[in-house]
Amino acid sequence: AQAILVKISYRRYPVLGISIRWTMRSLGALTRSCASRRSTKIVAPPMVYIAGEEMSRYTMQLIIDQWVKPFVDMSNWEFFDLSCKSRDHTKDQVLKEAVAAGARIGSIFKEPTITPTEVQRKEMGLKKAWGSPNGAMRRGWNGITISRDTIHIPGVQLGFRNPVLFERHAVGGEYGAGWKPVGRGRVMTTFFPEDITEKPIIVDARALDDDDSRVVVYDNPLDNVEDLARIFFSRCLEKNVTPYVVTKKTVFKWQEGFWQIMKQVLDLEFKEAYQKTDLLKKTDGELQHLISDAATMQIVRWTDGGFGMACHNYDGDMLTDEVAQVHRSPGFITSNLIGKKADGTLIKEFEASHGTVADLYHMMLRGEETSMNPLGMVVALLGAMDHSAVLEPEAQAEVTTFTTSCKDAVYAAFQTGGGTRDLCGPEGLTTEQFIALVARDLAARLAGEAPILVPSQKPLKPSLQHNIDLERMNEFFARFDSDKNGQIDFEEFVQMTVELGVAPINQAAAVAKEEEKVRRLVRQGSLGQE
Repeated sequence: AQAILVKISYRRYPVLGISIRWTMRSLGALTRSCASRRSTKIVAPPMVYIAGEEMSRYTMQLIIDQWVKPFVDMSNWEFFDLSCKSRDHTKDQVLKEAVAAGARIGSIFKEPTITPTEVQRKEMGLKKAWGSPNGAMRRGWNGITISRDTIHIPGVQLGFRNPVLFERHAVGGEYGAGWKPVGRGRVMTTFFPEDITEKPIIVDARALDDDDSRVVVYDNPLDNVEDLARIFFSRCLEKNVTPYVVTKKTVFKWQEGFWQIMKQVLDLEFKEAYQKTDLLKKTDGELQHLISDAATMQIVRWTDGGFGMACHNYDGDMLTDEVAQVHRSPGFITSNLIGKKADGTLIKEFEASHGTVADLYHMMLRGEETSMNPLGMVVALLGAMDHSAVLEPEAQAEVTTFTTSCKDAVYAAFQTGGGTRDLCGPEGLTTEQFIALVARDLAARLAGEAPILVPSQKPLKPSLQHNIDLERMNEFFARFDSDKNGQIDFEEFVQMTVELGVAPINQAAAVAKEEEKVRRLVRQGSLGQE
């Protein structure tokens, strides 16, 4: 079955086929060794696998060959190569086929892909600079929300101590905007109802007085916000975190509808369930709205985690980037698109939040050692496998055994100091060493043997020494050690957090400050320019 799969992949999408064929030859011995320890493979349910390129492609191929193929029959998976050259070679037909397959099957794993710039188009010899595939996927899968959550390795301290959940509205806003460069004149935005017997509505009309302007038009669809709300509030209950809704509705009045729908769904469908918990205790028993400015400040202060935020498309993109920085990097954040079939069945696409990691790829091409942390991609792959088993429950028990064992083996590597160098410092493993180590431990777990990697009970902190300028750290410490006694007492600590802008503040005070800002703008007559 594996040989047939490789031949099919090579015939349909040469780039992916060559990659699989080369890796299978180079790692065949390890694959046969692992397979011999497990006489039968788990037959995985149908799933769409979308391959990308550069370092993430190379790393995922190693993972597929060493962690998945020895134990899982992937003959039901459908593979699509979304590398730039494959899209160029097929005139983007491969993207259309991938979207159609995802809509039909309902569970998708996607590696990071490249959206080429004009410079990259020339470097790669492409016919055109193909656009991002994400828009086509969100449309084709009736995208509702992009769930972005922090990833936590038990016993390893990263950023937030407890889960942070995000729901980013998957449609509307600036990402779907139409625009044109224009000069002096007038612009009118007119809505024409679907029912041609109804009169058109002028949405906006204004004079343009500059010689050079950009006219931008977009909408914020609200029909699927109820679905987003149900997904969000269910997940917050499951993960035991406090939900918040984030908008800029005090200034952008059109965002009021998003908040109203979210609040209505919680009050009518989830209030009783939340009242049985303490999750709304800190918000006086009600769903709390946060102005986006206040949310930006709170993210860097609420380092204990334990909260979730739902917001519009653009706000979600920006705020989750901030979450990634607090939680160390985008590699420790999930990115899962949730859509819906006509019959109500959820379509879920899982990917990492990071890109193709071009810098490590170029290092590898130069023959240098690399240390790529694949955690975000692995969590995404296992999530897609789990969802495929939800859609075909008869395979769920076996698939869950594999995905749980795989996740435990990956976590154990980090917990025992055998992780990649971003967490373990210079003594960390290379890309290939890390994957081989996890492969050995995974094989033992699935064979019913004692795990090779056994974590200690002591929490581990990521190794940061190799990135820190200790001389400047000493200067930084001395700056806040005002009495020069070699210690920072509570008063000095408070002063330090205030100066750094990370001191916890009262939420009500933050909201009141934002509302006062809006009132001031109204008095000044500049609200529309904010």
